[in-house]
Amino acid sequence: MPKPEPDLSLLTREQVLRALRQLDREGPRMPLSTVYDLVYRGRRYAPRAVAQLAYRLATEQPEAAWPLPAGAPTNRVLEQLDFTIATKRPTLENSSLLDGDVAAQDAMQELHTGITREKPPRKKAGAAEASEASAPVLVTSEAHEPAVAYDPPPAQPYTAGMAKQELFISDEQLDAALAALHRRRNLILQGPPGTGKTFLARRLAWLELGATDAARIELIQFHPSYSYEDFVQGFRPDMQGTFRLQDGVLPAFCQRAASDPERPYFLLIDELNRGNLSRIFGELLLLLEVDKRGPAHAVRLPYAPADAPRFYVPTNVFVIGTMNLADRSLAPLDYALRRRFAFVELAPEFGAPFQEFLEAQHVPATVIERLVARLTDLNLTIADDPELGPDFRIGHSYFCQPPTNPATADSWLTLILKQEIAPLLDDYWLDQPAKATAQKKRLLS
Repeated sequence: MPKPEPDLSLLTREQVLRALRQLDREGPRMPLSTVYDLVYRGRRYAPRAVAQLAYRLATEQPEAAWPLPAGAPTNRVLEQLDFTIATKRPTLENSSLLDGDVAAQDAMQELHTGITREKPPRKKAGAAEASEASAPVLVTSEAHEPAVAYDPPPAQPYTAGMAKQELFISDEQLDAALAALHRRRNLILQGPPGTGKTFLARRLAWLELGATDAARIELIQFHPSYSYEDFVQGFRPDMQGTFRLQDGVLPAFCQRAASDPERPYFLLIDELNRGNLSRIFGELLLLLEVDKRGPAHAVRLPYAPADAPRFYVPTNVFVIGTMNLADRSLAPLDYALRRRFAFVELAPEFGAPFQEFLEAQHVPATVIERLVARLTDLNLTIADDPELGPDFRIGHSYFCQPPTNPATADSWLTLILKQEIAPLLDDYWLDQPAKATAQKKRLLS
């Protein structure tokens, strides 16, 4: 018995428009075809997904299956209702071969949207049931990022004595850094790579907190792609693919600090000068000022509605940034931002505190002498080079994780010099390979 033709007379242009409005409200939960798009008012929709929803609205049956396959059969029905169907990839002519791609893309949609097309199990049925069973049914599920539980380690007491054991700077340098932090509430630690800037930033925060309290420290890193929308506020997609106004790192951190005004909070910004600071900071250029803190100086954020609460930086928020001075690709800080920070310069530290640290780790004296002599000599050469200068010296952080077995200390040092320091020298003297080779030979002799 021939299969009866499906009755599509109930499907009208108004029903399709209702389906489009519902899809807009729900967000792009339906899979987009890789071959065809229904284009309406500048937006694109999967034709069969639209037809499926419109058919259910027309029949008032939430589980009704759209009786036509994707591709040309569905497209013809929508085109007869004066909707535009566009082919995503250029073709010489309309071809039914493209319709086979719709089935191939269904498996890929599951990876990105959590939506799969499943056919009901095959069974013996009448003609009407067979028609319905032949149509794929949409099974939807929201896509979620895998949940990762993060439990910060419990806070442990942290004292000035503990800091002095970990840091290779003098007591005077440490006191000066803390004094600058108290005075400006905004501090930048700058220096050559490997001088322990991030390490010191975290210890300064711990000293002020009196404990290793991760709940009151927020560490972020700037980079060329970091933006105002990431840091302050902007429109970003949610898990349904809909763009919504969302707060960035800074407002959420300031809210936590404002709810606990009696205790300090620390925002640590690693590689501060790798981002476009004027664009990232926005209103923070004003609100970072010591005398512009608190609700009396709150401002309206550009993306926020007119009736939204104004934003301010609480008085108990401290900002510590780090800057690598050796990266020539980075622009210097502008004066508007620079005058809001105090600056502390860090240098390679191969003196007595560093040597005592290695001795406590049971590194043999001969290895320590070799390390200090080679790096001191190399840094003098780098500092005297007119094309480089002091900002390109080699820091001590390369050598702060010695092996537990003293017998392997000599080979540990050799490998660091050969695998980490020597390639850096090739880059430093890229246009002077003979000089790079000579310095590497001295370093490894």
